[in-house]
Amino acid sequence: MDKNVIHLGVAGFGTVGTGLLKLLSANKDWIYRRLGKKVEVKTILVKDIYKKREFLPPKGIKFTDNMHDIIDDPEIDIVVELIGGTTIARELIKKAILAKKHVVTANKAILAENGRELFELASIQNTALYFEASVGGGIPIIQTLKENISGNKIKSLTGILNGTANFILTKMSQEKLTFENALKIAQEKGFAEADPTLDIEGIDAAHKLIILIMLAYGQNYPINKLTIEGISSIDPYDIQMAKEFGYNIKLIGQVKERSGYLQAGIFPALVPNKHMLAKIDGPFNAILLEGNGVGPIMLYGQGAGDLPTGSAVLSDIMAIVRTTTYNNTGFSNDLIEEAKILEDRYTSYCHYFRFQVEDRPGVLAILAGIMGERNISIAQVVQRQNSQNKYVPVVFLTHKAQLKNVKDAIEEIDKLSFVHPGTKHYRILT
Repeated sequence: MDKNVIHLGVAGFGTVGTGLLKLLSANKDWIYRRLGKKVEVKTILVKDIYKKREFLPPKGIKFTDNMHDIIDDPEIDIVVELIGGTTIARELIKKAILAKKHVVTANKAILAENGRELFELASIQNTALYFEASVGGGIPIIQTLKENISGNKIKSLTGILNGTANFILTKMSQEKLTFENALKIAQEKGFAEADPTLDIEGIDAAHKLIILIMLAYGQNYPINKLTIEGISSIDPYDIQMAKEFGYNIKLIGQVKERSGYLQAGIFPALVPNKHMLAKIDGPFNAILLEGNGVGPIMLYGQGAGDLPTGSAVLSDIMAIVRTTTYNNTGFSNDLIEEAKILEDRYTSYCHYFRFQVEDRPGVLAILAGIMGERNISIAQVVQRQNSQNKYVPVVFLTHKAQLKNVKDAIEEIDKLSFVHPGTKHYRILT
C-alpha cells in the first residue's frame, strides 16, 4: 500500500460527485503540492453501473452497486457520501465509521436528523465526519464556525440558505411574475427540481439551519421544534408593496441567543433595502454572522452546482489528510447539548400585514383597535382604493410586537364580516 496515495470511495455520482472528480483531475498537481500526497478515487458506488454518463472518470476507477466494495476495502481511507436521503446514506456512514474510515458528506438532511448520533459514533471511533458541502455549497461556513471564529460566542446568525427560493423571489420582484411562473423558470434553468417541495416550503433551508445551530451553539435543535414557513403562498402584490416601503421579501433562516434560550426559524421576511441580505439576488446564498468579538461577518457565494459544492467536498478531504485528531463539530468530544428553545410565539419582530376589507367607514379604526388590545403598535398604514372590487387592500406596518399577539389578532380579524379571510403576514428584519 502506497502511503503517499489517499484512496477515496465515492458513494453517488450525480452533480456533486461529478464536480469532485473534475476538480481532482484538473487540480491534481496543485493538490499534491498542498498535501505532499496524491488523492485518487478508487471505487464509485452507484445504483446502476450500466447507466450512460456524460462525464467519465479516469480509467482504473471501479464502479460498483455494492457498498461493501467500499466499506470492506482496506485501501480506501476516506468514504465520500453523496447519495442523499436518510436511509441508505445513514447505513453507509455508520458502517464506514465502524470500519474506522473517515467520512465526508454533503448530506444536510441526515446531519439535521441524525447528526448527534453520527458525531458521537465518530468521536468514539476517533474518525473524521466532515460536512462543509452540506450548507452553502462552496461557501466555507462550516470551517468558519468550527475553526476561524470558534473563540467567539455567536450572538446571531441570519442567512439566505436556499438558492432556489431566492431565485424565485428575485424573479417575482424584478419581473413582477407570479410564484407559479417564477417556479417554472427556475425548473427550466435547473435551479428547481421537478418536485420543488423541499426548497419552496423551507425544508432544505431548515436542515441547513439545524446544522449551523449545532456548530454555532453546540446544541441540538430538533427540527420538529423549528418554525418552518415557505414561499409558495407569497403574492406578487405584497412583494411590490414591500418595495414601495423600502424592503425586499426574502426567505430567511435565523437564530438568535436570548438569555440562554435559542430563538430560531425559517420564514419569509421583509428585509430593508439597506440591509446586506436585501442585495442577494438569484440562486445565491449568504450568511450574516455576529460574534461577540469579531462583530458582523458575511459569507456570500454560490449555494449549489457541481464545482462549487465539489470544491467544498474536496476541502474536507484535504483537511482530513492534514490532521490526525478529528474534532468534527468544533466542540470537545463532539458534545452536542439539547437546546433551550424560546418558543416562536414569544419572539418579537416588526410586522407587515395586508388585509382585504370592504371599503366602508370605520374599518381602519376597528382593525387598529383589535391590534391595540394586543399591544401591537402601528407604525404605518396604506389603503388603496379599487372601485372594481368589493374588497380593497389595507397594509399595516407595525413596531415590534410578540408573535403570539400577532397571530391572535389575525385570527380575530379574519372572522370579521367585512374582512376577506386569508390575511397576508410577514416578519420584518430590523
